[in-house]
This record gives sequence, C-alpha cells and structure tokens, in this order.
Amino acid sequence: MTLEFVWRLLAAFACGVAIGIERQMRQRTAGLRTITLVASGACLFVSLGMLLGTGVTQIAAYVVSGVGFLGGGVIMRDQGSIQGINTAATLWCAAAVGVLCGTGFYGPAIAGTLVVLASNTVLREVSRAINSAPMKNADMVREYQLQIVCRTEDEVHIRAVLSNAMHSAPLQFQSLTSRDCEGEPPRLEVTAKCRSHPKDQARLEQIASRLSMEIGVSSVSWSANEAELTPE
Repeated sequence: MTLEFVWRLLAAFACGVAIGIERQMRQRTAGLRTITLVASGACLFVSLGMLLGTGVTQIAAYVVSGVGFLGGGVIMRDQGSIQGINTAATLWCAAAVGVLCGTGFYGPAIAGTLVVLASNTVLREVSRAINSAPMKNADMVREYQLQIVCRTEDEVHIRAVLSNAMHSAPLQFQSLTSRDCEGEPPRLEVTAKCRSHPKDQARLEQIASRLSMEIGVSSVSWSANEAELTPE
C-alpha cells in the first residue's frame, strides 16, 4: 500500500510539473510550484480517503470546491476586462489530474495532462489566428461621434442632411445635439452619435466627407470608442 501511494504521488507530481512548466514559461500567476502543489495536494486528499476506506467521491468533491476558491484568487478585473480565467481553469484541471493519480488511474491522468497542455499551447495559436482575422464576422459594435461646425443659419439644413445620411446607412442613430460656439462670426456645433459594426466605419467617413463639402460648414471631425461585443 505504501509503495502504491508513493507511485500515485509521484505521478501526480510529474503531471503537475508538466502542466506547471508551460504556465511558468508564460509567467502566469499560478506557475510551476502552484500547479504542482495543486495536483499533488489533490492526490494526497484522495489517497487519504482510499487509505481510510472512506468515500473517495465525496473527498474529490471537496477538492473541487477548495480549488474553486484558489482559482478565484487568480482572477482579476483590469479596466473592464477579466484576467486569469485560463489560469484558474488550469488549476481546476490540475486538481482533476491529481485526483485521477490518487485513485490509481494513471492512463486517464496522463491523457488529462496532455489535453491541458494542448489547450494551453495549440489552442492558444488557434485563438490568436481567429482574433487576428477580419472583424466582419464578429458580433461587435462601436460608438461613433461626428461633430460638424457650421453657420448658425445652416443648422436646420445640416441636421436634415445628417438625419437622412444616418438613416440610409448601416448606422444605429443614437442622438443629435447642437450647441453654440464662442467667437465671431456666430457658429454652431452639431454633434451626432451613432453605433455600428467596425466594418461599416468607412460609411461614416463618407458621411463626414459629404458634409465637409457643404458651403456653411467650417470643420468636420469624428471619433470612435473601443469596439465592444454585442450583448446576446
């Protein structure tokens, strides 16, 4: 029994090292030591259940819960984006590999280790290739702001041109406001806000070029916010 326990612990240690080296090379929050400790610890808990003859399934469930708290510690929110989810998932999988080693299922444990490594290496490159592809097929939306400075007497005409252009283009018209500009002669700034897919940005540039040709317009500019995923 002692020898079998040692083999199981060594197997969990080796699988943890294999997964942890990949994480350490990428300088992740949970690196070589953390991943190895999670796999080895999961193996120890399950092995304890087998040595005492208690329910291994129940102990494995406790291991999953404990690793869940550990994984939550590596997930961070940074300027609206979530960081560390992949590291937390790797910790979770490392615990599963440790449980398999602790119960003596070496083949499934090795297979699980290979799957984790493939997910963090091969699929990483696939994800990068997808992310670098054109965004025309992605469900994304970007907010644009178009500003036109014109003569006060041309306000009605400019607003009409903007409204017609926005409704005829693939743009989601949000608002249209006007405010007086300081200085002489009297000028007015008309601001239009809209939302659209980034692939339709060229249409907004066409509208800006069209407005810049109006006689009463002195300046035209537009800006865009960061693209966001559309809600499902």
